[in-house]
Amino acid sequence: MPTIFTKIIQGDIPAFIIAENENHIAFLDINPLQAGHTLVVPKREEDYIFDLADSELSDLIVFAKKVALAIEKVIDCERIGVSVVGLEVPHTHIHLIPINSVTDMTFGKTAVKMSTEEFKSLAASIFAAYEE
Repeated sequence: MPTIFTKIIQGDIPAFIIAENENHIAFLDINPLQAGHTLVVPKREEDYIFDLADSELSDLIVFAKKVALAIEKVIDCERIGVSVVGLEVPHTHIHLIPINSVTDMTFGKTAVKMSTEEFKSLAASIFAAYEE
């Protein structure tokens, strides 16, 4: 059965996409820890990040770097935090989270509330800042 991320990739579920290429996609997390919290996902379903082939893993990280640089252009933050938890969806993904302190990446805290219009506007701004 396809994961929720595969359904997003296939266009079956809408998402606030901020970057995409042949092998990867990045979209805003709908339950963000901070505004700009983004998920970077390989289009090929693989549950565990370390089961990716070396070339897939390195390509994913390079893509994530480009996405992080775009987020930094839009969100005022100290840096972009990176986390790979891998338990909540059985499809490899990297969390990119704008942070100013370590506590900004606490996954147990309440998500930031954003309206659909705020998500759309933020996604469009990051998309415009993304450079292939």
